[in-house]
Amino acid sequence: MSALKDTAKSAMQTAVRLTPDKWLPGATSDPLMHKHGLLGAPVSRVDGALKVQGKARFAAEVAMEGLAYAGLVHSTIARGRIAAIDTGAAEAAPGVGLVMTYKNAPRMKAPALFGTSPSAAGASSLPIMQDASIHWNGQTVAVVLAETQEQADYAASLIEIRYEVEPAVTSFEMAKGRARRPESILGEPAELEIGDAKAGLAGAATVVDHIYRTPRYNHNAIELHAATIVWEGDQLIIHDASQLVNATASTVAGVFGLKDHQVRVISPYVGGGFGGKCLWDHQILGAAAAKLAGRPVRIVLSRESVFRLVGGRTTTEQRVALGANADGTLAALIHTGVAAMTTHNACPEQFTFPARHLYAAQNIHVAQEVADLDMLANTFMRAPGESVGTFALESAMDELAEALKIDPIELRRRIEPEKDPTSGTRFSSRNIVEAYARGAEHFGWSRRNPVPRSQRDGEWLIGMGCATATYPYYRFPGATARITLNADGQAIVAMASHEMGMGTATTQAQAAAERLALPLENVSFEYGDTALPPGTVAGGSSQTASIGAAVIAAFEELVPALLQLAGNDSPLAGLKASEVEARDGGLGKIDDPQSHESYASILSRAGRKEVVAEAKAPMPLEMQKYSMHSYAAQFCEVRVNAVTGEARVSRFLGSFDCGRILNSKTAASQFKGGIIMGLGLALTEETLFDERSGRIMNPSLAEYHVPVHLDVPAIDIIWTDIPDPHSPMGARGIGEIGITGVGAAVANAIYNATGKRIRELPITLDKLL
Repeated sequence: MSALKDTAKSAMQTAVRLTPDKWLPGATSDPLMHKHGLLGAPVSRVDGALKVQGKARFAAEVAMEGLAYAGLVHSTIARGRIAAIDTGAAEAAPGVGLVMTYKNAPRMKAPALFGTSPSAAGASSLPIMQDASIHWNGQTVAVVLAETQEQADYAASLIEIRYEVEPAVTSFEMAKGRARRPESILGEPAELEIGDAKAGLAGAATVVDHIYRTPRYNHNAIELHAATIVWEGDQLIIHDASQLVNATASTVAGVFGLKDHQVRVISPYVGGGFGGKCLWDHQILGAAAAKLAGRPVRIVLSRESVFRLVGGRTTTEQRVALGANADGTLAALIHTGVAAMTTHNACPEQFTFPARHLYAAQNIHVAQEVADLDMLANTFMRAPGESVGTFALESAMDELAEALKIDPIELRRRIEPEKDPTSGTRFSSRNIVEAYARGAEHFGWSRRNPVPRSQRDGEWLIGMGCATATYPYYRFPGATARITLNADGQAIVAMASHEMGMGTATTQAQAAAERLALPLENVSFEYGDTALPPGTVAGGSSQTASIGAAVIAAFEELVPALLQLAGNDSPLAGLKASEVEARDGGLGKIDDPQSHESYASILSRAGRKEVVAEAKAPMPLEMQKYSMHSYAAQFCEVRVNAVTGEARVSRFLGSFDCGRILNSKTAASQFKGGIIMGLGLALTEETLFDERSGRIMNPSLAEYHVPVHLDVPAIDIIWTDIPDPHSPMGARGIGEIGITGVGAAVANAIYNATGKRIRELPITLDKLL
């Protein structure tokens, strides 16, 4: 069956590539990409004032009558069964209304695993609190409902549990011995070979061949995971912190045996997502407890519970082998390795993806395996795969440049491909060489001494490094937008998409205002509610394109509807939709400034208060016709104390090639945020996993070290702003590209400063002494 699917997929891709753009919905050029005015302007976030005034209501702040608060109890073993559980003391504690365990929890189906269907959102395929089984250390084994959070947490501490311990696989080294090759890596083949990379490596003039390791990382958004949940008859309402409201509603409906329309998920504000604010056990447990208790429930994970119940980035071990010809071109590129995973999730950390698309090589071999552990299901975390994959690949590139005695930027220029190295498709738009040139000039790369330990300031060794960043373009199918145009010239664009602080509501209002030719203050964007037309997941840096394509489709429905309403008395009478454009708060004939009528005039004469158009975006066929990616050149300067080993990033610059930038203020913020997260990945962050017990040992911000203000230097951001001719508005994703390449840029700068090549993250001072 898999072979048949692969054959069908290949045939479809070939057909799409041969189809002219004008026949291909989703691949034709969007006229908006060439307009200036609102697009690209540094507009402040429309929700900013509400947030700084404390008026933005997050999931844990929704008020309800009779609200009960949930406290959780976590397992302390990695695998086994609950032999006995005593809840008596908890049930008798002050304020307690319910203690839920597997013995009295409602019967529920296992959640549909994310990726198994477009509407599936489950982080794991395990049933939730349905029997005595324990699958990881930290699994929820009891939920206490009480009148206050303090009462619930205290009562939870009184529950006594005895376990029957079963053998568990919690050692990565042990699991690697039984590593398996998954059927696919997010829809791509787990192994891919072009030519004979092994022979190419053996015959190369210069060879770099090393192992690179990355640890576990945990999600630590400022807003804790939370949900306020109520049943209204057979209707379930979940106020959630979510980046996939539609899929959450559908999956939860399946768990409780409901129809999709019986579950409403509302999530107008999310205090950081990064892949972690999806569907986890706590929303389902909260809904089950609310059903059992017959009252609304608020469930807020403590910081420790986030570590216990919300997966993060998994550990990897990667081999990168590069074989170069005498002129620096690549005879062989090999990127293989293994990532820890579980048998009940499907998130293999696609670290080989950059090697598939970045560089020209005569022979290429990429392959990934997964090693199954008894642990919390890992999940997507900002640029999953690419963030750690570029650490290995770009560190190896730096090592090869040194071995060849070629400048690292020049080496990358020599291996710049004309087409995608593995798929053979054309690039939709690729300007990474220009991004490197601009970045090098702004950063002062010419001042870098290639000899390690050449620059010093007292005790501080100074070095520079660079790395390529890359992240794929995604536009997910299924997005539907609704445009409501009122007689007073106000427009509302609605779609069940997401705002997690990155500026979606702002940039989409800008784009809609530009498309409708209305002032920005006349346009609003409604989102974050499954009662609206369906949106797509806010992940994969896909939301801008996904929403944009749906709005284009709705606008293409709106124009003919307006022309029909205009009638024979309008200056637009007799014109077709292809002959008009949005202009000056209405429609006008293209190339005829005199033929124009405002929206207000059209609706007034037709006796209408509003006109509504709703449409679904076309399938994202552009992704099959072209190789589409965001790119960046990352530049880093570090100072390393020769006495203590302390490493400090003193300067950083990101030079980005991500298509058209829609809002210069929010884009710069996104890029900087990604880079800061990359500094944590490189230098400070690591989830400490005790392989004897399978328990996370640093579940707090006191022990899990995210970058703070003193860790972050001045960060400069520049971009090419060259529109991608095959994406909505000419834009590609910017949310995840910022973190990619940062780990390698830091590591390469540290090598230039110290002469020490660190191939295992994080780069802590003990590795530099």
